[in-house]
Amino acid sequence: MPDNTEHERFEEGKENSHLATDSKDQRSIANRLGAEEQKDEGKNETLETQQTKEDPTLPARAHGNKPSRGAEIDAEIQAEEEEMLAKKKGNNMPGKKN
Repeated sequence: MPDNTEHERFEEGKENSHLATDSKDQRSIANRLGAEEQKDEGKNETLETQQTKEDPTLPARAHGNKPSRGAEIDAEIQAEEEEMLAKKKGNNMPGKKN
């Protein structure tokens, strides 16, 4: 009769047993690159990049210039989208009557 300890050992993997830097890992190169991109997605942004995402006209105004028409349009679109999201969030509250 076989020993149960040998069978139990393979029932479940150990947590964090797959290391991203393991050279013997059999993941494809594409999967490794995808994992690295997800890992580094938010770390490469500078403060200026984050502020530009919030206000597209900021870089031009910070240098004392008038923002381009494209940056102004981006700011308008962003404001409209934020307004629409605020309205949607307000309408979906439970117990609120229209």
